[in-house]
Amino acid sequence: MNHRTGLILDFGGVLTTSVPACAAAFDRRAGLPEGTFLSVIAKNPEGAALWADLERGAITQTEWNERTGALLGVDGTGLLGTVLEDLHLEPRLIAAAQVARAAGIKVGIFSNSIGLEPCDPYLGHDLAAHYDAVLISEHYRARKPDPVLYRTMLGLMDLPGEACVFVDDTARNLPPARELGIATVLARDPGDTIAQLETHLGLRLTHEV
Repeated sequence: MNHRTGLILDFGGVLTTSVPACAAAFDRRAGLPEGTFLSVIAKNPEGAALWADLERGAITQTEWNERTGALLGVDGTGLLGTVLEDLHLEPRLIAAAQVARAAGIKVGIFSNSIGLEPCDPYLGHDLAAHYDAVLISEHYRARKPDPVLYRTMLGLMDLPGEACVFVDDTARNLPPARELGIATVLARDPGDTIAQLETHLGLRLTHEV
């Protein structure tokens, strides 16, 4: 097979621990039934619209905090930061990405925004220094799975779709990538994700301990 020379990574849920697990932990801390937070932002029409507006940068994170807190019946002050309290970096994927980059693979970040203040999920990670291209959705007033963003990301990578592989933890974000010839990986388990990337890139991305 012809190995890919570009690697595009989602941030939350790929380079971090599981977002649904993080949301479930928030539900427990807030005394809400399990699944409440994800249901409000995905299935409640008003909540889903607010989440989409946040990802597009159409509303501020502070506005989202207040309005989504009201839907949840909790104090919205600093809500997103509270929800993300248990979200941590996934060191295995970060290390694999850097091994790939050191081997000459272009590595980019393609992330739906959740606002940058008061809670900045990217703070301290210096994405611009560690990756070749960074696309945060709010800067483009669109959100995955809007096809235009995928074409923009390929432009930032300066590679054709057929040269790239894209990793995301949300299944609905993958079809637009496949339409452009990009190979896709649905991130579920870090070990499995790395194994699939090794196949696509033709590289060993882990080191024996």
